[in-house]
Amino acid sequence: MVSDAPRPRRADAERNTAAIVDAGLDCFLIDPQASMAAVARAAGVSRVTLYSHFPTREALLDAALDRAVDEAAATLEALDGEGGAAGEEGVEEALGLLIRSSWRILDRHSAVFAAVSAALPPERLRERHDRILAPVRRLIGRGRESGELRADLSADWLVTVVYSLVHAAAAEVQAGRMDPVEAPEILTATVLAAVTSHPAAPGRPPGQA
Repeated sequence: MVSDAPRPRRADAERNTAAIVDAGLDCFLIDPQASMAAVARAAGVSRVTLYSHFPTREALLDAALDRAVDEAAATLEALDGEGGAAGEEGVEEALGLLIRSSWRILDRHSAVFAAVSAALPPERLRERHDRILAPVRRLIGRGRESGELRADLSADWLVTVVYSLVHAAAAEVQAGRMDPVEAPEILTATVLAAVTSHPAAPGRPPGQA
């Protein structure tokens, strides 16, 4: 009886695919306009081999983005406040743990998005973006409900603040203006100061200093 199940791909084909995606990710982070020929050289494969796995540059960009999203999602889910390493902490502590542990991965994800944003449809980018930020959004939602995080600003805006500060910290480190050893604590302190709930000053409406 002939089985309808697909035959396993050869091990060398799997290795080539992984090497091409890895090389593509590295190349696109350095130069968003990197050519397929440059990726093939970096991966150590011929252009024929590259095109046999990824017939278009868009297909390779899509695969590179998937790799970055998978890496970031795995790290963030492990730290997610719902059952992850931060599950027994308060929201402020959980958010601080998430930022300190994963800020470089979040920034890498942000850089990949910037590299591929001109080549992929917005809806595909949005799907990946939402997946990455889901743990952050859940923590912020919990914090707003418990009163630990500020409710005078929208949850969407607080997520954007966290994501933007992560990227800004990475840019400061890259420019040599921030010590990479000190960066996680500086970033964490800045994020928590921006999103945590503080009593309003007497005679002033919430949200004003």
